[in-house]
Amino acid sequence: MRRAHASLAPFALALVAGCASGPVDGPPHNPPPGLERTPDAVPRLEPIRPGGPNKPYSVAGRTYVPLTADVAFGETGLASWYGRKFHGRATSSGEPYDMFAMTAAHKTMPIPSYARVRNPANGREIVVRVNDRGPFVEGRVIDLSYAAAAKLGLLAGVAPVTVRRITFGDMRAAELLGLAELPAERAATPHP
Repeated sequence: MRRAHASLAPFALALVAGCASGPVDGPPHNPPPGLERTPDAVPRLEPIRPGGPNKPYSVAGRTYVPLTADVAFGETGLASWYGRKFHGRATSSGEPYDMFAMTAAHKTMPIPSYARVRNPANGREIVVRVNDRGPFVEGRVIDLSYAAAAKLGLLAGVAPVTVRRITFGDMRAAELLGLAELPAERAATPHP
């Protein structure tokens, strides 16, 4: 799927074709009804381990260095989605990709991580669990599962979004305040 290791660099072009705009992927043949009501991922403290999916890797001649600390991260760019071609295949975390779960692929966020993704065109926000690497197309910042894209209203194709990593501090603050869910979007912190 989006698994990216130095030894897989020759296969990078095949990985790039995995987004929704490519000719080899697409929606499920019979999408379940009510997909736009899929519950968001529920952030939980999961340790960030160095190595594995969090070690530096190269794809198509470009090196990526994943974050290995619990730091704020935010960016704006284009979101894409991936669907049935990768359904059931291993993600970079080793978990099977489920196109109906609220997950995403990101080039450098720690795996696992949680992120809030906002579609400024319609104001919708979702929370996803980052468990994969990608997208490896210039200008794209996140690759959403089919369900996440449906909930954000992005199934028609690539669209602008804002992405903010949910830190352990965000999760602890919500827990201390007794909140059932995390507070709304705060200003995203750009990361070099």
